[in-house]
Amino acid sequence: MGQGALTVTEDFGDTLHRLVRSDDGSCTAYSCEYGEHYHSTRDGALTESLKKHIEPAFSCFEGATSLRILDMCFGLGFNTFATLLHRSQTMPECFLEIVSPELDEALVRSLAAFTYPEAFAPLRPVVEALASTGHYEDERTRIDVLFGDARDLLLTVKKPFDIVYQDAFSPAHNPALWTTEYFAQLARLTKEYSVVTTYSTALKTRLALHENGFCVYLNRGEGYRDATVASRRTDLAFTRVDMAHKIACNPKVHSLRDAECVNNPDYL
Repeated sequence: MGQGALTVTEDFGDTLHRLVRSDDGSCTAYSCEYGEHYHSTRDGALTESLKKHIEPAFSCFEGATSLRILDMCFGLGFNTFATLLHRSQTMPECFLEIVSPELDEALVRSLAAFTYPEAFAPLRPVVEALASTGHYEDERTRIDVLFGDARDLLLTVKKPFDIVYQDAFSPAHNPALWTTEYFAQLARLTKEYSVVTTYSTALKTRLALHENGFCVYLNRGEGYRDATVASRRTDLAFTRVDMAHKIACNPKVHSLRDAECVNNPDYL
């Protein structure tokens, strides 16, 4: 873990979150409830959002005029805000509809006081609107933060997504959002050409994606640790992970299941 992870500057919003400066200079937060940072402090909050989610996802939709995105989960909003920033720089005419479940409503309400990167300064009206009402809309954008349990909220969603940012707390701390049953929900809410991005490279995560019909790809580049891209598409410009070989080499490994989360006290 980089030195930035050790720089806890202050509490913000409430006593359950602490502001932390990550190694790319951007601030993230530490959740005392989940015992985990919202972003990799080594890669950096802004770098992680851009390199592990936004840039790889958008590279699969060059020239798109509209995109519907599921941001799992909203947290500090970096993925959503970095998406708006990237859109303005690369696809300014693209209409974005972003839906983002979030369990911690108090956290979102506190974000008007969060220290965001200077690059987000033009997005201040968006930050303030979402912190106030959970909704923002203009002629090119619609954002809805849905407060509540993500698994329950997804059951109410009918319209599919082009992109999913799978960015929940890690399987060790929030396993319900990494099970094969959960990824079955994502499979229902995505199309043949949809793309899922995640920081997780764990075999259990990749198995859950594979079991739900997704092809698994390695997202590797300079300045950040490996990540994963998944899609039903077989032609993405990433290195395809040979899941048959992975399974043959690790016959005892299985994807995480809902029943394990319920019955294992370590997951409660």
